[in-house]
Amino acid sequence: MSAGLGEASSGVAMAEISPRIGYGAAVLVALLWTVPFLWMLVAAFNPQNVGAGMASLVPSYVPTLANFREAWASADFPRYGLNTLIISLGILAVQLVTITLAGYAFARLEFPGRSLCFYLFLLQLMLAPVVLIVPNLAMIARLGLYDSLLGVMAPYFASAFGTFLMRQAFKAIPRELEDAALIDGATVWQRIGFIYLPLAKPSLIAFAIVSVTAHWNEFLWPLMVINSPDLRPLTVGLATFTRGAEGAQAWGVIAAGTLIVSAPLLLAFALFQRAFVNSFVSSGIK
Repeated sequence: MSAGLGEASSGVAMAEISPRIGYGAAVLVALLWTVPFLWMLVAAFNPQNVGAGMASLVPSYVPTLANFREAWASADFPRYGLNTLIISLGILAVQLVTITLAGYAFARLEFPGRSLCFYLFLLQLMLAPVVLIVPNLAMIARLGLYDSLLGVMAPYFASAFGTFLMRQAFKAIPRELEDAALIDGATVWQRIGFIYLPLAKPSLIAFAIVSVTAHWNEFLWPLMVINSPDLRPLTVGLATFTRGAEGAQAWGVIAAGTLIVSAPLLLAFALFQRAFVNSFVSSGIK
């Protein structure tokens, strides 16, 4: 009897300790992830150049904006930001059309080979983006889109992930709603616009967040396509700016430039954090 009580009490103790271990591990990982960001903040506001590594985590003097002024004057960040905004929003605008129509087709339309076509379409998710650089670059050159913002955007106008997400969202919508609209004489465009899209809004918002974040941070593909300095996005412009600043070991200026590039996404997340989280929870993205 006493042995049974001892086993029960030990089981209860382990059940209480296990969540604490998990929380502690999560906090530790979060702290490790924030160390580079904290170093960037310290270096950006430090009036003296921070040496390589983490030689100084505490500013030696009162924080200053001198590094930001020097970084802003050393690179055309407004032009880079405008190019990045055009690329990110241009891709998203076309993607919202293509993934909506493709998701509706795979969710509601009946045609031979629908499942096979869908699975073949999803094979794109298994391909590393680097594998497609050479064929995409050759196609962009043949289309005359090399060294243009449209050339950067074109390969991303279709999205296998977005199509899959919208298909799942549309399949979760009751078919009876569309049937009722069909009886009332609604066209396919009206059914998509007034029934499916409003009910799939969380999935659209979640995909928009993923798409804009990914293309805002895209570096390799714009680097391959863009040659003109006035067409560079933020990532390519930051790399060019960093190479010049590294020669003078201006780590504070580099950190300030990096913070300028990442600030729009950080600010957007800070302002719309609840909407971001709710959209991912509602859409079922893990």
